[in-house]
Amino acid sequence: MATITLRYDARNTIAKKTIDYILSLGVFEKRTELDEAIEDKNAGRVYKARNARDLINQCTR
Repeated sequence: MATITLRYDARNTIAKKTIDYILSLGVFEKRTELDEAIEDKNAGRVYKARNARDLINQCTR
């Protein structure tokens, strides 16, 4: 599946309404951050650390 990234001025009401309209058509899948987090967990892209020092040690490996 391809990903489309749009950059727009969040204060532009026409741009926001256009994006809302396109998403309402149901052609595109709108994924939330929670959906992505659940997918990361299921794919094993999550790390556990006992404390901050353990976390830093894992990051420097």
